Amino acid sequence: MKFGSQLVLAAASLVLGLASVEIKPVSAAIVNYAFTVNSPTKTGSGLFRFDNSILVDGETRVQSLSFQFAGESTIYTEQNDPNYPDFPIVFLNRFSTGKISFALDYQFDNLANPDSFIRYEIAGEDFTIYSLNDPNFEVTSGIVSYTQIPEPAMLGGVVLVGTVTFMKKKKLIVR
Repeated sequence: MKFGSQLVLAAASLVLGLASVEIKPVSAAIVNYAFTVNSPTKTGSGLFRFDNSILVDGETRVQSLSFQFAGESTIYTEQNDPNYPDFPIVFLNRFSTGKISFALDYQFDNLANPDSFIRYEIAGEDFTIYSLNDPNFEVTSGIVSYTQIPEPAMLGGVVLVGTVTFMKKKKLIVR
């Protein structure tokens, strides 16, 4: 039996096996997002996760967060928000592009240089750097962009469909 036929039989067995499993609705849904920060003086990227089943008025607390500026070793987490554990939060936001998506409300101090009294703030699509004690400090602004990270089950389905499509094009599947 050719490899392609074996793969099709295995996929069919998997589908039939999954079809016989009782599916129960899931109330909790953990959602993962990646985000990037771009400003004239700082760039960085991070990840955050939240449970969208506990949204209240379109917002909820972040379950986990990690962020790092490019070229720096310090990793900021949800616990670095001065208002933790009530913040950071995730909220539904209408972006300037008209797109509606989840966004962050997160503040954190400069851990790489604590004596600087510099605070960073992510509020939706806005990124701001400001001083807590120096009124002459020049405020810097930037943009935050977000991308939802697909769930592993969805990625598995995409890989399976892609594999079958590829095999059909290569005529590895016997009809």
